Amino acid sequence: MKFGKKNPNEQHEMSEFERLLEESFSYVPPRRGEIRNAIILQIDEREVIVDMGAKQDGIVPSTDLERLDREVRGMLKIGAEVPVYVMNPRDQDENLVVSINMGLQQYDWEKARKLLTSEEVVEVLITGHNRGGVLVRWNRLEGFIPSSHLVSVNLSNERGVNWNEVTAKPLGVKVIEVDQDRRRLIFSEREAQKEWRAQQKARLLAELKEGDVVKGVVTGLRDFGAFVNLGGADGLIHVSELAWHRVDHPRDVLKVGDEIDVYVLTLDRTSNRIALSRKRLLSDPWEDADKRYHEGQLIEGTVTNVVDFGAFIALDNGLEGLLHLSEMGDGSLKEPYSYVKKGDRLGLRISHLEPEKRRVGFTQRWGTDANAEGGDAPVGENVEAAAMDAGEPVEAAEPAVMAEAEAATSSETPA
Repeated sequence: MKFGKKNPNEQHEMSEFERLLEESFSYVPPRRGEIRNAIILQIDEREVIVDMGAKQDGIVPSTDLERLDREVRGMLKIGAEVPVYVMNPRDQDENLVVSINMGLQQYDWEKARKLLTSEEVVEVLITGHNRGGVLVRWNRLEGFIPSSHLVSVNLSNERGVNWNEVTAKPLGVKVIEVDQDRRRLIFSEREAQKEWRAQQKARLLAELKEGDVVKGVVTGLRDFGAFVNLGGADGLIHVSELAWHRVDHPRDVLKVGDEIDVYVLTLDRTSNRIALSRKRLLSDPWEDADKRYHEGQLIEGTVTNVVDFGAFIALDNGLEGLLHLSEMGDGSLKEPYSYVKKGDRLGLRISHLEPEKRRVGFTQRWGTDANAEGGDAPVGENVEAAAMDAGEPVEAAEPAVMAEAEAATSSETPA
């Protein structure tokens, strides 16, 4: 046997044979559920033929083409590359059936996974509902929002929901679960609301300045103050900044839904907190107190708080002072709670007025009937005499009474 060199044709045939042999061993046939990139070979009215690197071409049926957006259908051209989803590797007619629509959904699944990490807010449309929540559409995917993650739709009162109106409005949501194998895509409107509020608060903090006056809507009342929405973010009015007089609870001066003007006290951009004031926009009753009032004057006031040693009284313009237990009625009371309660309107006389110290004291022992007493009670030396007749020197009693009132006031004022 003679051995010699192979001619070039024989070498080419051997290399081609080896390549085909290798490809036959490495060839992986299309599997149901697989997504591959394909090249459009032919476009007919009833189907599209694609080359997907398999031993046979794939067929995209007309029913799949009908599911595509009009814009997407218009972009289908011969030679274009598209992702296809293997629906049936071999149907009854030995055809390889694929779906462009489900192939395009792969892009949406990949984007959904990215949104799960980035926590970006996207919009969805409601397509249906059940007891557990609402069905939504996002791009080409169907998703779900559990009722516990809904904000704008109250499923506990399903009959009261106008579904025609709801389905027409997009919802801002965040992706909270992605499971493509189970075709499970879960959104949350509640989480998106948190994100949106945080963004709005950051924007407001960047735009607002201390000293600004802005409009807001009361959204919540707590023992310590009132929350006011300034257009996407809430600020807090501390109870001490609601009015010039003592406010026991914010509900005494405000209610949820009230639209009010507020003064921006402080902005803490580190903690994203906005402190507001209502009273800074109200006239300070102490500015002209010496012109409007005098000792011995007969007035009416409202009880704002009752304490062991008396009651705090606010006049109609917000001026507030103390009616000491010893000055209630005829001065013989042992405790105030059976005599007055919060909200009562009382007839009083001003027993002590110090505008420079923002202090005022009231009494009922000098008489509160203008007709019976002949008008205002005496002032100056006669006031002192009246107090002496009642058995309590003004000089001795007044400082102790006011000190007690100041101590009670300071204990309720925040540092």
